[in-house]
Amino acid sequence: MTFLEELKEQRWDDHRFYHHSRVNQSLHLLSAISFLVTYALLFTQPVAAALFGWIFSMCIRQVGHFFFEPKGYDDMNQATHEYKEAVKVGYNLRRKVILHTIWGLIPIVLLFVPTMFGLFAQAHTDFASYAQHLSVLWIGLAAGALLFRTIHLFFIRSVQTGLVWFTKILTDPFHDIMLYHKAPLALLRGELIEPAKPHAA
Repeated sequence: MTFLEELKEQRWDDHRFYHHSRVNQSLHLLSAISFLVTYALLFTQPVAAALFGWIFSMCIRQVGHFFFEPKGYDDMNQATHEYKEAVKVGYNLRRKVILHTIWGLIPIVLLFVPTMFGLFAQAHTDFASYAQHLSVLWIGLAAGALLFRTIHLFFIRSVQTGLVWFTKILTDPFHDIMLYHKAPLALLRGELIEPAKPHAA
C-alpha cells in the first residue's frame, strides 16, 4: 500500500473496531475540538496547553473507550475484543492504562521531588512554577509516548506503518470532527450504537 492508502486503512480499522458507541463518538468529537484548542495554545501558552490537553482533552477521549465502547463479541466485524486488542496498531487499552498510570504519577512525584531527580535546575516554589514544571513533563510524556510507539512500529511492522500511525495520531482531531460531527444528534435520537456501514473503497 501507498502511504495514503495505509493511512486510510488505519483510520477505517480504528473507527470500525473501536468507535461503535455514539457516546464514545460524541466524546471524541468534543475531545477533537478541545485538542485543536490545545494545538493552538501549545505555541503561545504551553502550560495551559499541557494542562488542558491532558486533563480535559485526553481524559474525555479515554472515558469513551473504557466505559462506553462495547467489549463483547463484535458481530459487525466478526472479531472478539481480545483479537482487536491484539491487532491494534497504536495504544490498546492495556497500553493506555500504563500510559495514564505514568501520567497520574508524575504530578505526585513532582510534588515530593521538586527538581524531578535533577531534571529541573530549580525546584518549584509555588503553584505557578509547579504547573510550569508539570507542563514540561506532561508535554515530554506525550512526545515520548508518540515517538516510542512510532519507533516500536518500525521494528514490529514497518517504517511506513510507524510513520502512518504518527501522522494519524497528529491529524486525528481534524478527522474525528469530520467523522463524528453528527454523533451527538444521533445520540439525541436514541441511537446508542452506530449502524453497520460498508467501507468506502
